[in-house]
Amino acid sequence: MPTQPAFPTSQLRIEAWDDPIIDRLGHDPRSTYVETYWLGILGPSACWLLRRMADGLDADPDGFDMDLSDTAAAIGLRLNGGRHAPFLRTLGRLCQFRMARQCGPEVLEVRRKLPPLTLAQVDRLPAELQDRHRARVAEQGQRTITSDDPTRRIRRLALTLVQLGEDRDATARQLREWRFDTGLCDTAAGWAWNIRHRLAAPPPGTSRPPGTSGPPANRSPEERPALDGAA
Repeated sequence: MPTQPAFPTSQLRIEAWDDPIIDRLGHDPRSTYVETYWLGILGPSACWLLRRMADGLDADPDGFDMDLSDTAAAIGLRLNGGRHAPFLRTLGRLCQFRMARQCGPEVLEVRRKLPPLTLAQVDRLPAELQDRHRARVAEQGQRTITSDDPTRRIRRLALTLVQLGEDRDATARQLREWRFDTGLCDTAAGWAWNIRHRLAAPPPGTSRPPGTSGPPANRSPEERPALDGAA
């Protein structure tokens, strides 16, 4: 079970989580997609909070200071109760689902766009919504395949899935669900998985302190592999 993040109880700095892939492929927190499909996964409090923070980032793209007491009251949650207060649990839920991430004790980076649901998340929806989501994805997938370079598009989607935590096999299954060619699905999943490991590996001549993981902070842009799906 993930540890509940520690948040301040008075004010939190809200900034945009810059993720070019999700920003390009995702859905606005105030969109019909999020209301229809993410609501049952994230819960109403988390969705309302994302909507309010999206409004705040529209008004102040560089970030803004969010009063926690006022915001909690505005969406009908209590802030009392220490770290287990309902509002702080909602903030923690956003981090759990990677809709937000802490950058220091008093800064929270929030996604401007929410990613499409994965297959596992779609399976949690009621049967009617599962059918609607699959029909929507199939329609969009066919339209995209005919209007965009399929190799470039499928690589972007595969990399998005890997970044969201899907393994190689799950990524390929999700791509097949989106009606891409089976051979392309397996190839794109392998490509995205290799990119993930290249990002996690330290550059030549450097070492990583014990117990750390993820891409090294000192890697220059020239040493990072391209993430835009280009061959």
